[in-house]
Amino acid sequence: MSSFEDLSADLESHHIEGYTVHGNIPFSIPLVSHIAGNLWTGGCRDGVELPHDFAYVVSLYPWERYVLGPDTERVERRMWDSDEPLGAGQQVYEIAGWSLAAIRDGKTLIHCQAGLNRSSLVAGLAMVLSGVPAEHAIGVLRERRSQAVLCNRSFEDWLRRADAGPVL
Repeated sequence: MSSFEDLSADLESHHIEGYTVHGNIPFSIPLVSHIAGNLWTGGCRDGVELPHDFAYVVSLYPWERYVLGPDTERVERRMWDSDEPLGAGQQVYEIAGWSLAAIRDGKTLIHCQAGLNRSSLVAGLAMVLSGVPAEHAIGVLRERRSQAVLCNRSFEDWLRRADAGPVL
């Protein structure tokens, strides 16, 4: 049994606290946050049981894993929180495209380690691909998750440029 087993009922009540690598911004955020509709973003703690109503989990930090219900589909992709997101630009579009299809189908969690940069980039791009302007997507993510979302400015800039078309 995980020491986090009590979190299974309410993942939004447990907080992750720390300072961002990019900008040294203090944060105290829920393990996961509801963004809109079927879209949830967050961090991860190994061994925490995710409620079984999640249909999909997109893991950008495969070093820690949620315990999933029998009907939850997991997709894992390694993505680094570096200053250059994106020598892997095509990969980000592929993950965001898959995530958008998942969001349209059922409750979806996109997570990385803390749920600030990688997961927000993919969630933001999925929103852009659905027709939401990048500026609005960034605002919603910051309002619903944390003002520290996309503190990696290269990720934020990349997402803003994605409004104009593929950034590869």
